[in-house]
Amino acid sequence: MTFEAPVPIAVAIVEDNADYRMGISYVLKASPGILVTGEFASAEAFFKALPNAVPDVVLMDIGLPGMNGTEAIELLRARTSRVQAVVLSVHEDDEHVFRAICAGAVGYLTKPVMPDKLLEAVEAAFGGGTPMSPHIARRVLDMFRQHAPPRHADYNLTEREIGVLERLVEGNGYKEIADVLFISVYTVRAHLRNIYEKLHVHSKSQAVSKALQEGLLHRK
Repeated sequence: MTFEAPVPIAVAIVEDNADYRMGISYVLKASPGILVTGEFASAEAFFKALPNAVPDVVLMDIGLPGMNGTEAIELLRARTSRVQAVVLSVHEDDEHVFRAICAGAVGYLTKPVMPDKLLEAVEAAFGGGTPMSPHIARRVLDMFRQHAPPRHADYNLTEREIGVLERLVEGNGYKEIADVLFISVYTVRAHLRNIYEKLHVHSKSQAVSKALQEGLLHRK
């Protein structure tokens, strides 16, 4: 599967398995809508190159030598909000998923990933979505409902705002949220602005992280 974008989506790959890294690169380079800006075996190598080549999306393994992927995503979020981090990992337990999302990952895919799903994930992350393997999205929602810690504040989110936030966590992009809730994309963006203001955050990943940490979606 290929897709076309007005400007190629710049993608970096951080994966210590050389064969798997080469396979991902081959799939991405076969798409005219994607430009691979770097392939790295470690987070340290990625950060060394980052000032000169800032990608739109980074595909990040978790089990890296040296700095692990979760630490790398957290450091990346501290440096720039431009790069959208999508995890590619064999780990699918609650702790790894939770830590990656709280660190700032906008997506989480479990290996192996089919080529069409990989390309869809890159496009979704670039377009404001939250790409996740279906079973990971379900686990995330289960974590919200079963293990949510007590809320420490009432942010006065409306039922519609909670609905928008929940679907953002499920991996829906703005258009998908609009279609499910029967509202316009403009209205979705307006709700998200209100959510950011009420939660005192500045990005969708921060909003998702706060929802996880404070159990906001358990209010329904």
